[in-house]
Amino acid sequence: MHIRKISQIDSVSARWEEIHGRAPNEDDVDEMFADFVPLQLACLADYSDLILGTLEAISDFQARGLEIGSTTGYLPEMMVMLKEEASQHGYVPDSSVCAGDVPAGRPEPWMCLENAKNLGVYPMESIVKVDDTLPGIEEGLNVGMWSIGLAKTGNEVGLNQEEIEALSADELRIKLEGAYQRMWQVGAHYVVDGIWDVPMVLDLIGERLSRGEHP
Repeated sequence: MHIRKISQIDSVSARWEEIHGRAPNEDDVDEMFADFVPLQLACLADYSDLILGTLEAISDFQARGLEIGSTTGYLPEMMVMLKEEASQHGYVPDSSVCAGDVPAGRPEPWMCLENAKNLGVYPMESIVKVDDTLPGIEEGLNVGMWSIGLAKTGNEVGLNQEEIEALSADELRIKLEGAYQRMWQVGAHYVVDGIWDVPMVLDLIGERLSRGEHP
């Protein structure tokens, strides 16, 4: 899906047409994807470090009696590697669902529903979706979950911790403001910098549920 979307960007499609004499088609997308998969498999382990604050947040969630399900656009064979890497760093989700396990990935709701089924958790309003992408936030909204966007550590800023620390205060502020705005615009119930902020949001959601509020 990502490769298809990139190929549909006007500037990318125009450059492709300059070289190939036509716009990219589905056969081209399939060929690029076939080339891409082994390249990604070769480098995934190099980028599998946990985001700062992940283990502490997970510990908080578990202390609350929560179960953790993950959704991802990675292929199942990629997740075999990533789950092993994550477990070595101390993170083991209770359920993990890939886009290839369901009819369609984000922003469709099926991965969230499959996780809920695997975990035996319902109704959907009792579940919180945490994501660093706009389609991932929409995924949670489409299935009726509370949705929290992670602005600083995710795709919308698109930098690792070292790169973030290299930014000036003004550069970081501008990037964060843009990320927050885009996440609010797609409908996130809450937007925070990173996963370390999620526990305090869970407290707010718990208060709203106790008042009979719904996502």
